[in-house]
Amino acid sequence: MDPRIELLPKKPGVYIMRSKEGAVIYVGKAKNLADRVKQYFQDSNLYSRGWKLPSLLPMIWKIDYVTTASERDALVLEEKLIKKYQPFFNSLGKDGKQYPYLKLSMSEDFPRLSIVRKKTPGKDLFFGPYPKSSIVRALMRFLWKSKYAPLRPCKWSFSRDKELDARKINTCLYFHTGQCPAPCTGKISYEDYRQIAKRMALFLEGDFTDITQQITALMQASSQEMKYEQAAVYRNFLQALDHMRERVIVGEYKDEKITQTIANSDKLKRLAHIVGLTRLPAHIEAFDNSHLFGREAVGCMVCYINGEKNHEHYRRFKIRSKLPEKGGSDFTMMQESVFRRLRQIKKDPAQKPDLILLDGGKSQITAALNACEKAGLYIPMISLAETHEGIYVPGQEESIKLPVGDPALNMLMEIRDEVHRFAVTYHRKLRDKATLSNDGHS
Repeated sequence: MDPRIELLPKKPGVYIMRSKEGAVIYVGKAKNLADRVKQYFQDSNLYSRGWKLPSLLPMIWKIDYVTTASERDALVLEEKLIKKYQPFFNSLGKDGKQYPYLKLSMSEDFPRLSIVRKKTPGKDLFFGPYPKSSIVRALMRFLWKSKYAPLRPCKWSFSRDKELDARKINTCLYFHTGQCPAPCTGKISYEDYRQIAKRMALFLEGDFTDITQQITALMQASSQEMKYEQAAVYRNFLQALDHMRERVIVGEYKDEKITQTIANSDKLKRLAHIVGLTRLPAHIEAFDNSHLFGREAVGCMVCYINGEKNHEHYRRFKIRSKLPEKGGSDFTMMQESVFRRLRQIKKDPAQKPDLILLDGGKSQITAALNACEKAGLYIPMISLAETHEGIYVPGQEESIKLPVGDPALNMLMEIRDEVHRFAVTYHRKLRDKATLSNDGHS
C-alpha cells in the first residue's frame, strides 16, 4: 500500500481518483477518508464489487481529497463532482441514482411527507439530502406514531374544493384505526392541519428541542425499568436526530475552492513525506518573536487548517521572562511562547496541532523541545531558517533543502511570513502604545 494513503485524514470528505493522465476516473464520499480509501487496497475486498474494483485499481495513479464539515456535506459535494466530471467508474453518475430528500408537499391543501430523489421547483419544501435514508424513515415513522406531527400517510389527491370519494375513505385503515387526523373527512380543520404541517417544517429545519427532550426522557425511563431493547430504539432515534441536524454548507465549495483545497492537500502530503510524519499535518501552528533591544518583547502564533489561515486560533503572548538589559533572547522568548501555548492545549486537547513550525534554525528547535519537556507534551516540530530556507527536523544535524518553487516549501514560507508579520504588527502596536504613554508623562 502506498504510504501516502496512511496520511489521509480520518474526517468526512470526498476522494477523487485520477489516472496517470490526470483524468478523474472515480469519485466517492466517506465518513472517514482514511479508512474508506484503505479498503480499496485490501485483498479481501478485491472482488467484492464484481469487475469494477479489479479494473479500477491498476488505473489509479493519484488520489485527491477534499475534507468537509459532515457526511452530508460530503455526499452533496460527491454528487456535484460526479455531475461535473462524469467519471467512468461511477455507477451513481451513470444510472442517475441520487441520495434521498424529504418532501413536504406544501403545494397541497393537506400536505404529506414523502421521500423523493429529486428536488423540484415550486411551493413544496425539501429537506436533506440524507446519506442514511433508513434511519430517517424510522424516525419519520416514530414521529407519526407518537402523534408529534401526524400528517396523513395516504397518497390520495384531494383539497378543500375537491373532496375525496367516500368509498376511498371507507376503505382507509388509518382512518378507522384513528392513526390519521383524517382531513379528508373534515375531522380536523384546514387551519389546524396546516399548523401540524408547519410544525413538521420547523422540525425538519432543525428545531429538535422538544422531540429530543421527549425521546431522551423515554430512553432514560426505559433504561431505569431495564427495558434495554426499547432504550436502544430511543437511542437510535437520537442518533437519527443528530444525523438530520448536520448542516449542509457545501455550497461554499466553488470550483476554484475545490481546486485550491486539492492543491493544499498535495502540499501537506508532500510535507509529511519530506519530514517523516506519520499523519497528515492538516493543523499547523507557527511561532515567531519580535522585540526592540528586548523591549516590548512578544511571541505570536498563527494557525493554518488544511493549508488555509484560521484567524480564530491566532495567539499573542507578552513575554514575561527576564531578558538581557540591552537585548533580547530569541531562545528564551520562543521557549516561553511555545510553553504557554502547550499549557493551553493540555487544558483543551482538541486544539492540539499536527505540526509546529518555528521561524529560525536549530536553536529554536532546542528551545521548543525544552518547552515540550517542561509542559509534559510533545508535538512534532520543524523550523525554517530564513537565511537559506532550510528545514530543520529534531535529531537531524543537516537541514533539508528543497528546490525553489517546491509546493511544500512555498507553503512553509507562506506560513512563516504570516507569523512574522503577525508578531511584528503586535510588537509595533505595543511599542507605539508605550511611546504615547511616555510622551504623556513627560
